[in-house]
Amino acid sequence: MKNDLLFDFTVDKPAKTVYINREFAAELPLVWDAFTKAELLDQWVAPKPWSARTKHMNFEVGGRRFYAMVSPEGQERWAVQEFTSITPKTNFKMYNTFSDENENRELPGSDWDYTFSENNGITKVSISIFNESLERLEKMIEMGFVQGFKMSVENLEKLLETVSQK
Repeated sequence: MKNDLLFDFTVDKPAKTVYINREFAAELPLVWDAFTKAELLDQWVAPKPWSARTKHMNFEVGGRRFYAMVSPEGQERWAVQEFTSITPKTNFKMYNTFSDENENRELPGSDWDYTFSENNGITKVSISIFNESLERLEKMIEMGFVQGFKMSVENLEKLLETVSQK
């Protein structure tokens, strides 16, 4: 784990947007896969002691991921992600909404834009999350998004180290 890697996390309430820039000591194809393949996402995206469980995922434009964050007690928080744009190994965009276990969506949602780049074996991921309402942004923050995301990224860093060593 490299401690000198970039990690910027900014919440801009007037713009209803979260901006995240994070570098990983791993090559771009591996980082891309960690963000776009359900079997890898489920290993890192939930902050411990929670876990992630993807019910189904179709990573293509118009496809979606339906998944739950599951507490140690079995409580489930469901969400739907619809992929709106994909440029392989460079960028993907999705629309995210909370939902119930039957995919009934809670609106409003948020637009996520992921950009990937690599320089000398360090992959940078830039994410912007635009929320359709300030209330939704505040709900994300209230639910522990900032701390949870930071914990999830630590999980990802460990996963990337493990997979890179194979």
